[in-house]
Amino acid sequence: MYSITKAHSVLKTIGASTMLALSLVGCQSTETIMKNESNLAQYQPAPYVELTHPEWSKNATIYEVNIRQYTEEGTFNAFAEHLPRLKALGVDILWLMPIHPIGEKNRKGGKGSYYAVKDYRAVNPEFGTLDDLKTLVKQAHDMNMYVILDWVANHSAWDNPLTETNPEWYTKDHNGNFQPTPWWDWSDIIDFDYNNPEMRQYMTDALKYWVEEADIDGYRADVAGFIPTSFWDNAREELDAIKPVFMLAEWDARDLHKKAFDMTYNWKLHDTMHEVAIGKKEGGAIYHHFAHSLSAWPENAMTMNFVDNHDKNSWEKTMFDRFGPYLNASIVLTATAEGMPLIYSGQEAGLDKVLAFFDKDKIEWREHPIADLYKTLFNLKHQNQALWNGNWGGKMIPVPNTAPNALFSFARQKNDDKIFVVINFSDQEQSATFNENVQWGSYTEWFRKDEVTISKDSSLTIEPYGYRVFVK
Repeated sequence: MYSITKAHSVLKTIGASTMLALSLVGCQSTETIMKNESNLAQYQPAPYVELTHPEWSKNATIYEVNIRQYTEEGTFNAFAEHLPRLKALGVDILWLMPIHPIGEKNRKGGKGSYYAVKDYRAVNPEFGTLDDLKTLVKQAHDMNMYVILDWVANHSAWDNPLTETNPEWYTKDHNGNFQPTPWWDWSDIIDFDYNNPEMRQYMTDALKYWVEEADIDGYRADVAGFIPTSFWDNAREELDAIKPVFMLAEWDARDLHKKAFDMTYNWKLHDTMHEVAIGKKEGGAIYHHFAHSLSAWPENAMTMNFVDNHDKNSWEKTMFDRFGPYLNASIVLTATAEGMPLIYSGQEAGLDKVLAFFDKDKIEWREHPIADLYKTLFNLKHQNQALWNGNWGGKMIPVPNTAPNALFSFARQKNDDKIFVVINFSDQEQSATFNENVQWGSYTEWFRKDEVTISKDSSLTIEPYGYRVFVK
């Protein structure tokens, strides 16, 4: 007879075996999960941009200051009188073109190029003194504006004292002589050699000097891509150790955004808008520009949008020559697309002449509608989070329309804020409907102040070169 004791023993054995089997299965499952997680670790996405933008740049605009041409005096003190006007215009960051003494050897023109630096730790006496610069920076800070200096790290003037004290810090041509940047017509400057660590340390210390001595807030780096990225990466780290800085590169390469620069130039947007304005391309080229750039560019990497700057004005005619009747529409796009909008000195006064680059050529100040246009756009940028910079703002969302070769339409939204923008990049009136739903809602048109509801069947008619900015 099968005893109860034996049955208990069998059940105990079966139970132990079952528990062991379940335990083994559990261990295997855990091991499998841990193995899978370990394998996936190397595939986890990480932000490309590793630097931290200064908080004050979240909804900032930028203004390029040409001290020499700004006033009759051409000084820091004379420029400072314009600060209240610029604050009212909506300017946040003041980018001062190079403020250093200019070389005399091989100088171009009567006053020379800002970008032929004779002394990296001195102020051009034509502009004033170090104390004058400090006062200007303090006045700007008191108005909640920020100041960055234009920095020429790639080359110096021929008569910079470094050519005598440290000639090994410069590159040499095939004859062993100092040389301008190869392939460029920059005969008034000579190139540094960034293979020399002592030269790198000198330039980094000079960058730190102006942050510590004058309390400036960052730099615009001239031809930044001509210089090894590793130099900029280290310089940014050392500058941020003093205080959070803002760095703008005159370049458009994504690698500069990783550790060194908050913002690079949006040259391609300017060029695309220009090609549309001169009839070389249809308005649909604007859409294709963003289709490429927004897919290729790192998230949280800022671009600087513009219709003018000192290079364009000096060497490629005025903004009126380049954009003609498309100018205002192009300005609206620079201020509503992803990126930070730039104003160059005098744009707000309708700058309609090419400013001499190597000589005195004062800007003519006057009232002009472009000032009102920028002021209206900057006011919107400051208050509507959809238009803020980097990850503080909203991504551009394409809104396809039935006139794609003429009308460019997109939306941006962030939290409770949203904009819907439609711009007519053609010389004909355009009517269209829209094949999306992100634009649906009730808005105020920012310029006309009309209350508008946009729904599935809504259509818009926009005059030649016209634009609508719907704001929620």
